[in-house]
Amino acid sequence: MIRLIGYFFGIGTVMALIAAAGAALYVVSISKDLPDYEVLAKYEPPVMTRVHASDGQLMAEFARERRLYLPIQAVPDRVKAAFISAEDKNFYQHPGVDISGLFRAVLTNIQNYGTRRPVGASTITQQVAKNFLLSNDQTIGRKVKEAILSFRIEQAYSKDRILELYLNEIFFGLNSYGIAGAALTYFNKSVNELTVAEAAYLAALPKGPSNYHPFRQPERAIERRNWVIDRMAENGYVTAEEATEAKAEPLGVTPRHTGNYLFASEYFSEEVRRQIIAKYGENALYEGGLSVRTTLDPKLQVMARKALQHGLFKYDEARGYRGAFKTISTNGDWGIPLSEIKAFSDVPEWQLAVVLEVTPQQATIGLQPDRETSGKVVSERKQGTIDSADAKWALKLLIDGKRSSAKSLEGVLNVGDVVFVEKKEGSNDAFQLRQVPKIAGGAVAMDPHTGRVLAMVGGFSFAESEFNRATQAMRQPGSSFKPFVYSAALDNGYTPASVVLDGPISIDQGGSLGIWAPKNYGGKFAGPSTLRYGIEQSRNLMTVRLAQDMGMKLVAEYAERFGIYDKMLPVLAMALGSGETTVLRMVTGYSIIANGGRKITPSMIDRIQDRYGKTVFKHDERKCENCTATEWKDQPEPDLIDDRDQVLDPMTAYQITSMMEGVVQRGTATILKSLNRPIAGKTGTTNDEKDAWFIGFTPDLVFGLYLGYDTPSPMGHGFTGSGLAAPVFKEFAEAALQGQRSVDFRVPEGMTVIPIDRKTGMRASPDGPNVIMEAFKPGTGPADTYSVIGMDTFSEGSPVEVQSPNVNRAIQGGGGGLF
Repeated sequence: MIRLIGYFFGIGTVMALIAAAGAALYVVSISKDLPDYEVLAKYEPPVMTRVHASDGQLMAEFARERRLYLPIQAVPDRVKAAFISAEDKNFYQHPGVDISGLFRAVLTNIQNYGTRRPVGASTITQQVAKNFLLSNDQTIGRKVKEAILSFRIEQAYSKDRILELYLNEIFFGLNSYGIAGAALTYFNKSVNELTVAEAAYLAALPKGPSNYHPFRQPERAIERRNWVIDRMAENGYVTAEEATEAKAEPLGVTPRHTGNYLFASEYFSEEVRRQIIAKYGENALYEGGLSVRTTLDPKLQVMARKALQHGLFKYDEARGYRGAFKTISTNGDWGIPLSEIKAFSDVPEWQLAVVLEVTPQQATIGLQPDRETSGKVVSERKQGTIDSADAKWALKLLIDGKRSSAKSLEGVLNVGDVVFVEKKEGSNDAFQLRQVPKIAGGAVAMDPHTGRVLAMVGGFSFAESEFNRATQAMRQPGSSFKPFVYSAALDNGYTPASVVLDGPISIDQGGSLGIWAPKNYGGKFAGPSTLRYGIEQSRNLMTVRLAQDMGMKLVAEYAERFGIYDKMLPVLAMALGSGETTVLRMVTGYSIIANGGRKITPSMIDRIQDRYGKTVFKHDERKCENCTATEWKDQPEPDLIDDRDQVLDPMTAYQITSMMEGVVQRGTATILKSLNRPIAGKTGTTNDEKDAWFIGFTPDLVFGLYLGYDTPSPMGHGFTGSGLAAPVFKEFAEAALQGQRSVDFRVPEGMTVIPIDRKTGMRASPDGPNVIMEAFKPGTGPADTYSVIGMDTFSEGSPVEVQSPNVNRAIQGGGGGLF
């Protein structure tokens, strides 16, 4: 018997040795094809880029995978405890594979065979090996590779490093990856703000995010979360009392929306997105984990948006009511079809409503319900009213391009009309009727000393149209271009007191193009007038004569210096602003005038840092040789060296600024006089009033805008830069400059101020009538003898034709240049 036992023992030993040898050979063969685990040392996961305003507020996030990389030192102990309890309670003790856990899983699977899904025993290290280095194949080979790699990873890296890799890589659902991204996505919190219950829920998700979805599977989600909390208590990470309190809490999931987070910043954020892609590529934006600090001033942005929108509303409501936004049936529950109509997410002041009843004096409306309440009973629908006084503007009708008028609300609104409404201030159920403006526009606010774009509005609503009219719309600037013509003249021998003829002129364009005869707005002439008068009253004929006298090649050179155009056609019509450019370019040009003639580059980005915090881009390129001193030794304060090009003589810049102050004090923008502070600016209106412009500035802020249809068409007589655009500037300036002290424009040293006659440009007595104090450069002054530029092209009684081949066919009849 003993011999038989020995015989079987020997056979068993041999078989075991053969099996061990076979297993060893198998492991060796498997090991030859294992991936290199050392790549984990260079792990750089896709991380989302975050864009911030100048004050640090988060504007937007861009990512393919919503992930923020978080070092293990920044992960709170309670969060680590939740994941260790849920996934691998022996993490800090095992060598990569948990042998005891493996045997428990085998026994459990034998007991549950055929009745339940098999359970696994993968450690956190094994999951790192699988997620980073292997596929998800459910094969023995893959599991063996996983175990071998786990042993090797444990030998090469610390436990904290392995846990860091795991917490930053795993998928949590809702397109969030990594613990930091999940905390933001599910709870809109940073990781160190998570409660025990919240950390436990996140720890429950990696097993199957869809199985524990907070809204589709709330019961299962709570059950799994509570199981994790119990494991945390069992392992001694929380007390029994803390566990009981945590399990009593609701899930509390508040999903964070994607896209923009800062009100009114959508156009700005989108422009920044395009610039980053152009500079670094899409992968850097969506995976590079960049930290972008922009130039946006959130307060000024809201002010600019409000002012431009009010300008659009003013014009649009003056044109008349165009009819309902949509129509639906009010039979039954009107809330359901109304909830399916998409409103503008970035215009929170407005709501969609359906007209339920109309009388001559009042309309009863039903307000669009939230999606969560769209299926509830009719009795819960909120209603309101529109009084006739709050829709008076709509009595003027413009239906399908045909004008008519209504006597009461019954002629304006019909039951079933879906309209936009805005709640009246101080009321709960009284609303004003609104409509989406057909007219569009763009606006930019800039720091003239640095070129930093402080605010940008690309239209009425980004949700309605993503086309940015501040940077993408190419429009004729009209007379708002004239300051660059006059700047070229003042920089080349002319003075503000130089006299130019304001009289009729006709120009032979050559060939079949015929005669071009520009006109002043209103058709009248002022005769011989100073350059100052020409700017203040926006005289087209004076500008054409001045440009002709000095040559359009010089004007084109200056326009390109200011960045208005990359390549400008040197033709006379361009002097009246017939070439197309953008609001951003025009505001940049005016900023150069405002800062004393220094070249600036417009920028929407102050700084970009990579995922490690290294600055890879900085807008401010000024040099500071002594800024790196490590200690104070009574040395002089360091100076920032400004080596930017001087585009315009500082004295010329002041002269044209002073002349544009006259536009506000006596010219086409006197609506701004009530601001009671130094403001310079220029109005602009293009041919047939297709666009209305105003660009103005104080010593430290430039703001410019235009209003017009996206497909240029006449806005109607009288809708000019002075009547439509300047009031928008006024509203913005009133808000932006409130509480700031008034600052005069800086006068360069060496200039001489001389009293002159405003009409003749000749020297005058300081206390005489019609006198203005004019600034002159050294060596210049008012003319000793009266002379008029352009008299050689003027014939009394009828205009004289001027031969000029420089008027190009491409802009025949161009150059609106109105005021």
